[in-house]
Amino acid sequence: MKKTFKLTHPKIKPDRLLEAVRCDVRKYLKRERNKQLPQGVDFWDFDCRFGNIEDEAREIHVTEIPKCLDGVKEEQLESFYLEILAKPGHRMKKPLASESD
Repeated sequence: MKKTFKLTHPKIKPDRLLEAVRCDVRKYLKRERNKQLPQGVDFWDFDCRFGNIEDEAREIHVTEIPKCLDGVKEEQLESFYLEILAKPGHRMKKPLASESD
């Protein structure tokens, strides 16, 4: 999903538009996570970017999306850019802590 969301509409309040964006993001993430995993892949990971415009977008973690949307509400922006791209993810083994007692 690569999209510039506009929060201006003659009849719909910006808070309602922002809630619609949240719903779209949740629906997209759920749909992508439910897709069948390729062979040798552990989970679906996401590359996310967020900014006022596409050129100024910075990389964020998928868990930071709600915080960024709250920031949009506080700053009362008229539009913002959000990019979420699914990619295969592989689990990494945690290093064993050395037992020094």
